[in-house]
Amino acid sequence: MTKTKLKIIGMHCTSCAMNIDGELEDTDGIDVSCTSYAKSETQVEFNEEIIKINDVIKIIEKTGYTAQIL
Repeated sequence: MTKTKLKIIGMHCTSCAMNIDGELEDTDGIDVSCTSYAKSETQVEFNEEIIKINDVIKIIEKTGYTAQIL
């Protein structure tokens, strides 16, 4: 498993963070997603043999937010 922190731009509330976590955790290859509205970031644990970090970023962007690797 790979752990990566991402800066999230565009969150307005804790529901935004929950939305991101829900989308990520429903994706094959992603084991854990812990998004913090207060810190404007998410920590993701994923299997690089199944999903790449660029795919994780694309999932976040589909939910309406911008993600950058920290």
